[in-house]
Amino acid sequence: MITKQLLIHNGRQLGTLLGLVIVTGVFAFLSPYFLTVSNLVNITQQTSINAIIAIGMTFVIITAGIDLSVGSIMAFSGIILADAIQNNIAEPFAIILGLFVGTICGLSNGLLISYGKLPPFIATLGMMSVARGAALLYSQGRPISGFAEEFRFLATGNIIGIPTSVWIMIFFYLIAYILLNKTVLGRYTYAIGGNETAANLSGINTKLFKTIVYGISGLLSAAAAVILTARLNSAQPIAGIMYELDAIAAVVIGGTSLLGGEGKISGTLIGALIMGVLRNGLNLLGVSSFIQQIVIGLVIILAVLIDMSLKRRRN
Repeated sequence: MITKQLLIHNGRQLGTLLGLVIVTGVFAFLSPYFLTVSNLVNITQQTSINAIIAIGMTFVIITAGIDLSVGSIMAFSGIILADAIQNNIAEPFAIILGLFVGTICGLSNGLLISYGKLPPFIATLGMMSVARGAALLYSQGRPISGFAEEFRFLATGNIIGIPTSVWIMIFFYLIAYILLNKTVLGRYTYAIGGNETAANLSGINTKLFKTIVYGISGLLSAAAAVILTARLNSAQPIAGIMYELDAIAAVVIGGTSLLGGEGKISGTLIGALIMGVLRNGLNLLGVSSFIQQIVIGLVIILAVLIDMSLKRRRN
């Protein structure tokens, strides 16, 4: 009985992990270059950026919300960060400035949703346009390039053979796990997603905590911008286009319900890895980027169908 309950409770995560193993096995069979050390390192580096953005998206979706602005916030934060470095502001302070800008954008989303009563889709769609426009206006539509090796180490360096960006990703996932599972913020995040009205009646300041959740999403989008800027040695005002799709896909594939109230940060990491493996494997097989978009879209649809089916069975 206990084993059955564990399987029911963790079935979605186990299924996601099995999916990662199967996808990895398929590409390993189809391409002799897939399981090479250099390619696996490349996958983890590519995955780290989407995986970090997906952490914030996990918090948001658990509250039954959505954040379409993460890619634009990443671009705007990256431009501010890069411009600060080019203007001889010390790199640690420039990074803090970029993170601050991303957090403010995220908190603005939360305020519009919680206190302005806007639907999350509308509020974050508006921020997507505002942040993108701000990035283009601030940079005059031009990239900002050329940074010191110390800054680029955040993306191109490695520590004991593991890329620095992967260590940063692991750090954020550990923090997110603690926040979701060991703190009041985590408990209230699940409560809001499960039944916001009941959470409000029980004394939870739902407006405050929803605002914080969107602030976390903005912060992590800016953190991803730091890594992307260091990796490309350039901040692009058009960076991050369609990154919201990849983040949502990673979260949904990882077992977080779009209806809110349930999800695990470990599942999001597995979902992000599946996305990274899919893109890398399809690239190795020479599949066009257009077909890749179709595949990713179908994977999202399948993940949502599975989620809805499991919810109906539980109910």
